[in-house]
Amino acid sequence: MAFQKAVKGTILVGGGALASVLGLSQFAHYRRKQVSLAYVEAAEYVTEPVNREPPSREAQLLTLQNMSEFDILVIGGGATGCGCALDAVTRGLKTALVERDDFSSGTSSRSTKLIHGGVRYLQKAIMKLDIEQYRMVKEALHERANLLEIAPHLSAPLPIMLPIYKWWQLPYYWVGIKLYDLVAGSNCLKSSYVLSKSRALEHFPMLQKDKLVGAIVYYDGQHNDARMNLAIALTAARYGAATANYMEVVSLLKKTDPHTGKERVSGARCKDVLTGQEFDVRAKCVINATGPFTDTVRKMDDKNATAICQPSAGVHIVMPGYYSPESMGLLDPATSDGRVIFFLPWQKMTIAGTTDTPTDVTHHPIPSEEDINFILNEVRNYLSCDVEVRRGDVLAAWSGIRPLVTDPKSADTQSISRNHVVDISESGLITIAGGKWTTYRSMAEDTINAAIKAHNFKAGPSRTVGLFLQGGKDWSPTLYIRLVQDYGLESEVAQHLAATYGDKAFEVAKMASVTGKRWPIVGVRLVSEFPYIEAEVKYGIKEYACTAVDMISRRTRLAFLNVQAAEEALPRIVELMGRELNWDDYKKEEELETARKFLYYEMGYKSRSEQLTDHSEISLRPSDIDRYKKRFHKFDADQKGFITIVDVQRVLESINVQMDENTLHEILNEVDLNKNGQVELNEFLQLMSAIQKGRVSGSRLAILMKTAEENLDRRVPIPVDRSCGGL
Repeated sequence: MAFQKAVKGTILVGGGALASVLGLSQFAHYRRKQVSLAYVEAAEYVTEPVNREPPSREAQLLTLQNMSEFDILVIGGGATGCGCALDAVTRGLKTALVERDDFSSGTSSRSTKLIHGGVRYLQKAIMKLDIEQYRMVKEALHERANLLEIAPHLSAPLPIMLPIYKWWQLPYYWVGIKLYDLVAGSNCLKSSYVLSKSRALEHFPMLQKDKLVGAIVYYDGQHNDARMNLAIALTAARYGAATANYMEVVSLLKKTDPHTGKERVSGARCKDVLTGQEFDVRAKCVINATGPFTDTVRKMDDKNATAICQPSAGVHIVMPGYYSPESMGLLDPATSDGRVIFFLPWQKMTIAGTTDTPTDVTHHPIPSEEDINFILNEVRNYLSCDVEVRRGDVLAAWSGIRPLVTDPKSADTQSISRNHVVDISESGLITIAGGKWTTYRSMAEDTINAAIKAHNFKAGPSRTVGLFLQGGKDWSPTLYIRLVQDYGLESEVAQHLAATYGDKAFEVAKMASVTGKRWPIVGVRLVSEFPYIEAEVKYGIKEYACTAVDMISRRTRLAFLNVQAAEEALPRIVELMGRELNWDDYKKEEELETARKFLYYEMGYKSRSEQLTDHSEISLRPSDIDRYKKRFHKFDADQKGFITIVDVQRVLESINVQMDENTLHEILNEVDLNKNGQVELNEFLQLMSAIQKGRVSGSRLAILMKTAEENLDRRVPIPVDRSCGGL
């Protein structure tokens, strides 16, 4: 049974300034928290966490700053790093974790959202008789089953269709998929099956039907990756690990081993990115779990270390939900250049990706227009010609850096390892690199096993198989009904809360504001078309959210689903966070600007906005130009050559439509390319041309003007001669 072990001796706290800011009672509370975090000793198995709730970030920082020495210090707050922290602390090791940005801010939040064994790896394993790839698939399928069990609220099985367009491929792929089921064994989610052409189209009606022979459906898992990563971090914190985001490792600490005379890594100099404060965190063992930044930390240890990371960029795009069935994915096993493309429903939207191209390591990867168009072209090949795949339907796009690695101990240093690599340097730095999201737990187990062996720690085997992550233990598929009945939440909002927070959804519901409506009673939405509510912003701060970017991208997933909706929600999010975190006006503006830059560059807003610029060509037929000019002049009644908010309001009032001025300003601003406060005829024609080409979709101004024109035309009096003289 897990229990707390009191820390012997005096803990020196350099917190005089903090005490004066927090007050003596709060400061004493943080000191008690610090002691309770200091060490967890697990007996034969783990039962209950040490902390009912994850300690605050301030309490975590005090523990990091004042603990004399940890057993394990993990650098990196992605899935693997947080997995290492959870594995170590549940074995009874004093554990700390630091992350220079936010948990899951890198690769772990930018995945394909699949929990999978890797069908294509199994194919290669069989074709090339590659035992390493076979073992990797076998391991991943075991981990897939475990992850679905320990976080049932964040994950679920997903059927994926493999359309077949040549008769000979049907038995070939059927055998491969059946082998996938066979390798999974008792961990098989559901048995794969074959569909006839008519049944395939019934399940996936937007599929290209010409030459379609049939389809094979197999099952993999799908999850909310950033929330899953956060759940691992929060679980580690509850079990006693001192975890802190926005803590950058400036340098590694070293000391001379008295027995060997060699320098050994003994901790890290850390900097609080938010305050600039620096202090040392000492540890017997330091683990480098930094993904694409693996070599950066390795070179801190040894500047002559050979680079082992070969970063590859994977771009994904998000399209409206109507592009795919709600509960069926699609796999394109052989794209035009040989890569694999997934086309998956996720969060009521559709994800398509991924690309796989060499890239440079950066903290801010940007999706390229070339990659976005490549994915769109592949999607067009598989969807019916009745479905127009438009560039303007890309609602968000992102690039994730996959850290492929070479084994530094391998004789063939050019060969990329598809599995993970655990490396121990001369000075004792342990590096875990490679692998994939699905196998994070297994990677963590191997890493902590290596740490225990290298440092002679007294610890038992890993205890993370079957260990529920935060929110998973008391979750059930019908939990959302209690949220609706007990709190008066909308059904859609309740389902979202249950699927995001699991059994912690009730805590979010308790924070929800009253709407003032008959229904829903509580739960004010951040944006109308998504189920995220204002209470999630307050709760997100309890989950270590420190910036507006944390909130729109990882606590909620708005930035990954629709960049325009995320931008629309930003002012309210910043207002709510500012109230909770005591931000002044300058800080609020800074947060708004940083978040908008994040959306513009990293979430595809730039690529989206570049589809309509003041340099866009107008390629319309003369008849279309005449038609659009007439529509424009219904608003520009004074023949000024431009329209303003006043012109739009006048027309809307004439057809009895009310719209507030701020919304109208936003609508016109989307088309006002030279930002002079008015929309010229040329700008309107550029918009209509871009819409015809599919580069822009969902333009509020275009739809508003078309609707207004139709209403005005219907109100024109019918001439007497056309009404038979009125008889």
